[in-house]
Amino acid sequence: MKNLMGGAAAIALMSGAAFAGGHLPIEPGSGDYDWTAYDEFAANTDLSGQSLSITGPWTGDEKAKFDAVVALFAEATGAEAEYSGSDSFEQDIVIAAEAGSAPNLAVFPQPGLAADMAARGQLSPLPEGTSEFVAENFAAGQSWVDLGTYANASGEDELFGMFYRVDLKSLVWYVPEAFEENDYEIPETMEELIALSDQIVEDGGTPWCIGLGSGAATGWPATDWVEDMMLRTQPPEVYDAWVANELSFDSPEVIGAIEAYGQFARNEDYVAGGGETAASTDFRDSPNGLFEVPPACYMHRQASFIPAFFPEGTEVGEDVDFFYFPAFEGQDLGSPVLGAGTLFSITNPSDTANAFIEFLKLPIAHEAWMTQGGFLTAHGGVNADLYADDALRGQAEIIQGATTFRFDGSDLMPGEIGAGAFWTGMVDYTTGASAEEVAAGIQERWDAIK
Repeated sequence: MKNLMGGAAAIALMSGAAFAGGHLPIEPGSGDYDWTAYDEFAANTDLSGQSLSITGPWTGDEKAKFDAVVALFAEATGAEAEYSGSDSFEQDIVIAAEAGSAPNLAVFPQPGLAADMAARGQLSPLPEGTSEFVAENFAAGQSWVDLGTYANASGEDELFGMFYRVDLKSLVWYVPEAFEENDYEIPETMEELIALSDQIVEDGGTPWCIGLGSGAATGWPATDWVEDMMLRTQPPEVYDAWVANELSFDSPEVIGAIEAYGQFARNEDYVAGGGETAASTDFRDSPNGLFEVPPACYMHRQASFIPAFFPEGTEVGEDVDFFYFPAFEGQDLGSPVLGAGTLFSITNPSDTANAFIEFLKLPIAHEAWMTQGGFLTAHGGVNADLYADDALRGQAEIIQGATTFRFDGSDLMPGEIGAGAFWTGMVDYTTGASAEEVAAGIQERWDAIK
């Protein structure tokens, strides 16, 4: 029988295996989690004797953290729920769907594959009311609805994806001590960021470290810069048209965003050695200049994962910190944010699949991973105090303050473009080719795709 006891009591009675290793440090009786909504969900959802299968890209430590979330669902509903992770998820889910053996739910690391499967009739729409919930309860909610809405096999748009874990890219990293020593203030607009860069040059310093190197993937950091600049110089619908190839790569709008990136990367006053140095520096090594004495650079634009490549022992919030990569005040485009995220889709309809989507609407479905670390969410109802550290809390504030959220554009483009021509084209541009020439070449490649 389903456990109808209150949330705190339910946690106390859960099997030790589900929480082995302290993966979900929720104390019975804790007032920090939203037990009220969880208890109501448990009281109204009896799935005893039914099963739920979920698959996705999370393995290792990430799987262990999500397993704790799944355990909360199982305890509330009585369902037998299991998550399996795979490093080859994208291939596995396609094979399973074509064989008619897909799990109930799939966790997609980007919308592109989900959209393809929806068009092939391999996904089911999310429960009625989900789009309204996301629009009303997620930061920049309509952005998340748009990102999860795809054409079905009949060509009609429906909501097929609900985003869960979010990654943030619109960040600038800096060393607080270096800023304090020079009385530099955190810029709140792009105009102020450019003025700060000019001030650092005037003071004899180098404002930026930029590195595009990444082995066979060299060039991708520049695509992130261009995508951020597109969101800061054009409305979101123009960004969407560009990503969908409805606005050509060699349009004035895209060329303008490329050149806005070039204002930083190709400026030898802004980057020591200019574009040649940026193109030849590995992205994992490029932040090192922040930590030199005196600093080899004062700022580094990169996503939330970059602390993994900081010098050993670096404390985020003390030794290094971040601020939002700001928008142009003169463009009046709000506070756009570039990032990525994982979304849940129904690949084999069942009552348990629908119930899990409803469960994901609860704050505790997000808080349960938040408290373990390595997790950001756009859900506006969570208790931000439950983030594992101040850095995550600060990044969550940026997400909550977003007026527009857009997915990494290169990840949504065909692989030949987003993981090919766009990467190499940005290296060519950074090292001296014209934006017009590079953009025309990328568009020519895109037009050639059958």
